[in-house]
Amino acid sequence: MLTIALSKGRILDDTLPLLEQAGIIPTENPEKSRKLIIPTTRDDVRLLIVRATDVPTYVEHGAADLGVAGKDVLLEHGSQELYEPLDLQIAKCKLMTAGVAGQAEPVGRLRVATKFVNVAKRYYAEQGRQVEIIKLYGSMELAPLVGLADKIIDVVDTGNTLRANGLEPQDFICEVSSRLVVNRASMKMKHGKIQALIQTLSQAVDARH
Repeated sequence: MLTIALSKGRILDDTLPLLEQAGIIPTENPEKSRKLIIPTTRDDVRLLIVRATDVPTYVEHGAADLGVAGKDVLLEHGSQELYEPLDLQIAKCKLMTAGVAGQAEPVGRLRVATKFVNVAKRYYAEQGRQVEIIKLYGSMELAPLVGLADKIIDVVDTGNTLRANGLEPQDFICEVSSRLVVNRASMKMKHGKIQALIQTLSQAVDARH
């Protein structure tokens, strides 16, 4: 049995057509079903529906053989125990800093609000900059508006949400897209099956582009 961890939303919507190329179609609609383990049209493949931030954890610890996760989530997770054999080139966006439009950066210690705490620490450490990181789980745009932070670090797609709240995208950190990740032990034990799936997905990605 191959177990693939996926998260609901944009990544799931974009991944399902790619999996379909390998004959993997969920037998129930993952967005509507309450089930968290969903069989597929292939007897040897099942899907786990988990939170996006948990995908690397399930794969790393072998609860799933493979998973699909955004590069932002993988950078924050920071594991060396995952293979990342394929960029699926879906759910594309950018990881950026953002702040109040037209507002000068404060002198001295910068306060940065983000859910990407590890990414933020590495980014500012590379700049040799002293910062205070404030962990938030959502509504990031509020932080600079109410004085909680000077800047935020978040994923930016169109930037419309930032602009609607009087913020502007500022420094580019990295490009983000969704990646296929594989458990190291699974890659050895189920090499033939996983390699065949990677090959099929790679061809599907190439065909789309």
